[in-house]
Amino acid sequence: MELTFLVDNNALGGKLLHAEPALSMLIADDETRVLMDAGYTDAFLNNARRMGIDLLDIDHVVLSHGHYDHTWGLDALIRHYYEAGRLKLTVPHPTLVAHPRVFETKFDPNEPEFGPLFSKDKAQRHFNLKLSAEPRWITKRMLFLGEIERRFDFEATAPSGYRMTAEGSIKDDLLDDSSLVYVTDTGLVVITGCAHAGVCNTVEYARQVTGVDKVRAVIGGFHLRNAKPERLDPTTDYLANLELEALYPCHCTDLAAKIALARKCPVVEAGCGLKLEF
Repeated sequence: MELTFLVDNNALGGKLLHAEPALSMLIADDETRVLMDAGYTDAFLNNARRMGIDLLDIDHVVLSHGHYDHTWGLDALIRHYYEAGRLKLTVPHPTLVAHPRVFETKFDPNEPEFGPLFSKDKAQRHFNLKLSAEPRWITKRMLFLGEIERRFDFEATAPSGYRMTAEGSIKDDLLDDSSLVYVTDTGLVVITGCAHAGVCNTVEYARQVTGVDKVRAVIGGFHLRNAKPERLDPTTDYLANLELEALYPCHCTDLAAKIALARKCPVVEAGCGLKLEF
């Protein structure tokens, strides 16, 4: 498996790529290519072009959850498909994998919309939708976790804004948050978007669903921004006890959290242009 960071809050030195407060990764498993999240703007697409990556041949799009910094770039991807069609190029129709709630409107009093910019009906014109709250295998080794079981009290979080349902608006408990897990011969690689469900909850659920106890690496946003000690300390201890080969905190993990994690875990800098192989 090869993973490439297309967009992150951080751009690695010397890569000459554009960063934005968002996340997008391209994951290749043999001949299957998966775009996980699409960032906030077209930066992921422009960075892919600069790295010589063709996003016209992706097989799957996986949305980790329905927030703007992971979904609004889909507009740019659809525009890319439109332009390819006008140029008589082959236009893909990827499978889009996400939680069933992913297209719900999300808002709060000061932000009228921070969920996806288009509806499920619009999305299914461009993608083959596979929405599932249950774990779903994408390849023989790559698994979409679906709705993640939340078991650690220290990772309990308050609702984030509101979501619009058929019955009206209710507080958003972010149950649409999910992640990917890749099963190697020597352990798991867990790939998160924001880990609103909790990075420890996510790893534990990945171990439960796959039946594999060993975790080699955890990659992605851990939602540890302004994290208080009562959350950050047990999170650090849990991840340290995994005896990881590497930990790649990014996106919604702030500097203070990275420093705390690095005291006990093998933290490696992540950012636009980073390529990893497992």
